Amino acid sequence: MIGHQVLLSLGDSTSRVLPIEKKGEDEYKIRFENEFAFNPESVASVIDSVIAATKIASNYIVEFEACETDQVVHSYEIGRTVNDNVLACGTRDQPRGCYNLLITILKPSTIDSKPTLAASTDDNQTGKYIVLAILLVCVLLPMILVPLFLNKKSKSKADPNLISIGEYRFNKRKMELSFKGEEIELTSKECDLLQLLCDSTNNTVERETILKMVWGDEGDYVGRTLDVFISKLRKKLEGDANIKIANIRGVGYKLVVDV
Repeated sequence: MIGHQVLLSLGDSTSRVLPIEKKGEDEYKIRFENEFAFNPESVASVIDSVIAATKIASNYIVEFEACETDQVVHSYEIGRTVNDNVLACGTRDQPRGCYNLLITILKPSTIDSKPTLAASTDDNQTGKYIVLAILLVCVLLPMILVPLFLNKKSKSKADPNLISIGEYRFNKRKMELSFKGEEIELTSKECDLLQLLCDSTNNTVERETILKMVWGDEGDYVGRTLDVFISKLRKKLEGDANIKIANIRGVGYKLVVDV
């Protein structure tokens, strides 16, 4: 940026600034494609403005050297000396020629040193990547979580035939119980009986109601047949100790599920 601004101040908007060379730990050489003439005060003003705007450094040395001889033809120092902004031959125009611009960053004596050109650039790039990463997370996270939440919610409502009984899952349509990955088949009458008990969980269902709702007008079935089906269901539900089918003597049966 410094090299381009120097050329622009000289009225040159087409010449290229060649790649910056790092000569030492805090010394940088800016080379130019074409020759040029310059006024020291004018270019100093431009250089100082760019450095101040970008906060590259507060203490530094600026030098212009002849390309062929490496002889310094103009230099000045900012920040560390008593007489800042003192220019060597400040008002004398330098003739057209090939010049390199050298900038040396001076480290303060305190621990809080100013960043170099390269460090400042790296920090800016790192900051941009961090901001971009945060924005991507903010955009992508809802896009991932919302569908998962909606999918989970829809799954819970997807099958009205699926009933939770403690650790068991009762699917009347498939006529089966699921328990810890195991599928337990049920007969049609077992499904009807279990459904009736589930509809009145922790409440007593009278024997007459059970016989009527499950067996209807099949008069051949008597109370002992009901007891046999209750016994079969108890065995198929014995995997969960918090579930039991209680016999309410003289009344009926109750599906008890301890929460």
